[in-house]
Amino acid sequence: MANGVAQIRRSVLTLALPVTVSSLLQRAEGIVAVFLVGGLGATSIAAVGLGQLLAFVATTLVSGLSVGTNVIVAQLWGARRLQDAGEAARHFLWLSLGLSFVLAGLGIAGNRLVMQQLGAEPAVIELALPYSTLIFLVIPCTVLIQVLSSVLQGVGDTKTPMFAMIGVNFLHGLLAYPLIYGRWGAPNLGIKGAAIAVGLAEATGALYLLLRCRPILKTSVRLRLDLIRSIWDVGASVSGERVVQQAGIFIYTKLVLLYGTVAYAAHQVGLSIESFSFLPGYGLAIAAATMVGQSIGAGKYTRAKLENWEANRLAMAIMTCMGIIFFFFPYALLRAFTTDEAVIELGTMFLKIVALLQIPLALTMVLAGSLRGAGDTRFIMWATTAGMWGVRVPLAFVFGIWLELGVYYVWTTMIADWMVRMGVLLWRYQSERWRQIQVIR
Repeated sequence: MANGVAQIRRSVLTLALPVTVSSLLQRAEGIVAVFLVGGLGATSIAAVGLGQLLAFVATTLVSGLSVGTNVIVAQLWGARRLQDAGEAARHFLWLSLGLSFVLAGLGIAGNRLVMQQLGAEPAVIELALPYSTLIFLVIPCTVLIQVLSSVLQGVGDTKTPMFAMIGVNFLHGLLAYPLIYGRWGAPNLGIKGAAIAVGLAEATGALYLLLRCRPILKTSVRLRLDLIRSIWDVGASVSGERVVQQAGIFIYTKLVLLYGTVAYAAHQVGLSIESFSFLPGYGLAIAAATMVGQSIGAGKYTRAKLENWEANRLAMAIMTCMGIIFFFFPYALLRAFTTDEAVIELGTMFLKIVALLQIPLALTMVLAGSLRGAGDTRFIMWATTAGMWGVRVPLAFVFGIWLELGVYYVWTTMIADWMVRMGVLLWRYQSERWRQIQVIR
């Protein structure tokens, strides 16, 4: 038994470490953009953060279906139905590409209106619009990276997406600095340069992943409605969960923006720093989803439970250590991103607050990953609704609008949100109702 647990632990780490690195590198594009424009001031930081938020929200639907494909491919792969797994991947690839072009058009047409509705200051909007428009233009490349990485992770290949993101980040870093500041003969484009660097780097990464995925993608002469239905059954709830989450984030962001550009800049920089903790948890959640999905596809439920336990244990250890760093060394972390003392002062309290939610966040992420691997995505959507709309948004509204308290109180609602989600998902997992769900036929 001990040898079996040790083997599972090694398997979790083998899958999770590349996913963590690739996720960190994927997020690093945004972090590097915030870091590089930090020298331009709080308004530029807020503008880049706002543009990134809009693009992230726009890809919510595709990311949900991407999770659905990951689960379906993992379970079919675990059941050794390789042809079906490849056909499912190809069906989703075409569907997601079509959606990405629609999202790009809608984003370009509506980004100014959305920024105005969020309550961003005019100076921030004028800076953010060119950045946001360019980011929306390259959303098809962003979606391709997301989709192809999901397919590869579903079959247990987490290293190829990692290598792709290493290349993307290397190219982005090589291009972004000179394009933002006009160094080494490049034009001085400001935050537009950051967006152009993202586009060129992601186009290169998408092409690399497409070439590596070709052996997996199986040609089908007919439309496989059964596979599309299975992807939809799993993915629609994930998309619904992401819509619920991002709609709540929109309202939450609007409340933070009421406190001014400096408060939002502190919020954005703090989130960038927190991602160093969040992304290992995300990597372990993807590993749990893949391993649990493959184990369930093979009918190995006891192994699936052990995989969930090991992933949870590792996530708690890593994210607790990061929480300690956030709590005791916030100034040093913030200083690496900005020299604006007002942003650093507010950001220090933000990092102390997010330090306290690292354990519930770790458990919630991995439990959600395990439940997704089992296909129990609808319940996760309701848990997200309960935390975001039942707790965070109402409390933030009371603290920020009704009682007119400081932004610190609005930030504390994140802790209550994740505590509720953790409790609900723990109950669901222990009930073992996820064992009765059938996502492949």
